Parts: sequence; C-alpha cells; structure tokens
Amino acid sequence: MMLSKKDIIDILKSPDNAVFKEADLIRKQFVGDGVHLRGLIEFSNICKRGCLYCGLQSSNKSVKRYRLSKSEILDIAKKGVDNGFKTIVLQSGEDDFFDTKLMCEIISAIKELGVALTLSLGEKTLEEYKAYKDAGADRYLLRIETTDENLYKQMHPYADFQNRKKCLFNLKNLGFETGTGCLAGLPNQTVESLADDILFFKEVDADMIGIGPFIPHPQTPLKDAACGDLNLAIKVMALTRIVLKDINIPATTAMETLAPDGRLLALQSGANVVMPNLTDDYHRSLYEIYPNKAVTTRLDLEKKLKSIGRYIELKTFGFRI
Repeated sequence: MMLSKKDIIDILKSPDNAVFKEADLIRKQFVGDGVHLRGLIEFSNICKRGCLYCGLQSSNKSVKRYRLSKSEILDIAKKGVDNGFKTIVLQSGEDDFFDTKLMCEIISAIKELGVALTLSLGEKTLEEYKAYKDAGADRYLLRIETTDENLYKQMHPYADFQNRKKCLFNLKNLGFETGTGCLAGLPNQTVESLADDILFFKEVDADMIGIGPFIPHPQTPLKDAACGDLNLAIKVMALTRIVLKDINIPATTAMETLAPDGRLLALQSGANVVMPNLTDDYHRSLYEIYPNKAVTTRLDLEKKLKSIGRYIELKTFGFRI
C-alpha cells in the first residue's frame, strides 16, 4: 500500500517508532542482509556555492582549501580497490578546475580498475552529465536537500531550485543510477515539507537516497541554529525505505556523529549502505561540511555489523548495486 502524504505526516509527528521495525523488515525482504560499501574520495573542498548549512561554502574564509591531483585521486582509488571496494565515490565541492575533459580522464582511469563509479560533483549541464556517462560513470548523487522551494531559496543563496530538479531528471534520463536525499532538521523546515521530500524521491524514481540530520557548522550563518533530531532523520529514512522498497539507502556519517550508535540504528531501520572514507586523514579533516565527523574503520564496522546480524556484501549485483 502506498503511503499518502497525510499518512507520512502522521507517522513523522507520532512519538511511536514502530516504523523503524517495519522498514527493517522491508529492507530484509527486498535488498537482503548484506551491507554494501562505497569507498568515498573527497578530492576537492573548493566550492563556488554559498549553501548556508555547509562548512565548505565559498564565503567561509577559515577553510584551508585543497584539491587533489589526478594521480593522487587514482592512487587512492587503487588502494580502495586493493582493499576490496567494488564501488568508488568521487565527491567534491563545485570546483570548476575539474573541467569536463579532466573529469572524463579521471572517470575512464578509475573504470579501468573494474569498479562501479559514483560521482557527486553538484549541478552540471546536460552535456557535462552526458560526457561523464559516456566516459563510464555509473551513478550520480545530487541531494535535493529540501523540496520546499521557499526553504531551498533561504538555504541556497543565488541557486535555482528548478535547475536542481532539472539536473536530477537529466541524470535519470541519461541512464545514471540517480541518488538524491535531504537534510532533516533545517531551520524553518516542517514535517509537511519532509513528507513532500519523500514523495519527490518516488516521483524521480531515485535509486539511492541519502538522509542526514542537520548539524550546524560554527563558521556558517546557521552556527547558532538547533541541531537536527536524529530520531526524526531516521524516521524520514525509514519511511523512504517503505515507499521505495528496493533502493539503496546509506547509514550516513552524520547519524553516527550525533550518536555513537547512530549508524547502527539506521542500519536497523532500513539502511543497507555504508560509505567508508578513503581520503587520507589530513585532507579528510579539511573536508568539513559539518564539525566532528565520525570516523569508522572497516574492522570496527565489521564488528558492529556482526553484532546486529549483518555482514559486508562482497558480491556486486547488476541492479542498483
């Protein structure tokens, strides 16, 4: 049965967390107990955008900026593959230094390693997205963050909400496995708009959804805003699993940043993906979207997964891998 907007709102407002167990059962039925790993490479913290919630925003002058070279990116990717990762995720701020030609060279080189490749590079033109696809990229992550257009405009000065949506549909039409998602707990956000977010994920037929609680960064305009509620974020994630049954949903780092068991709670409430960070410690510390990011080693992750009856999935499947 498809949940209506009213159903979703009622569940989000309810203190009852029975939806967590339901989402976990659906996760088990449709995607199994295996947890898929995505090896994340944060290759540039330079960004031309001014998103109010993000520590990498262009107006934050306290950030020590960096960009990795092509050879540095490939070295990290090779180490990830050697350590058993089947998917590499390239993520950066919106850094125009990495033009289409350079990005396609990097994409092609990583694909030669025999892995799936996900990109998270922000808003690009249709032509750029097509070039990435032709070079071999498999997936693209572009979080909508909020489908409330007024709130989007508040949070994203000088950005175009309609273009954000257009980018997502362009990606889907080009054949990318398309990921999106939202922040839960933004200032002035309502449960009604969170319900709209979930329904939008269904509309765009997303393959992967990343949901995280808002965590204020001390060097942004939202530094004094209240932190998002972990329970609400997990509830949004659980409802997303119920609505889009067979998609991939990561247990996000932000959840573990708010609570030591946050990632495990997410994995017991519908999540089936974890994205370990392959970036070296120095550059990882500079990629500070929000403060105090949790770090988990693969060994720790394996132990935690075993404690809840889950395991790292080593096989690669052909559908929404």
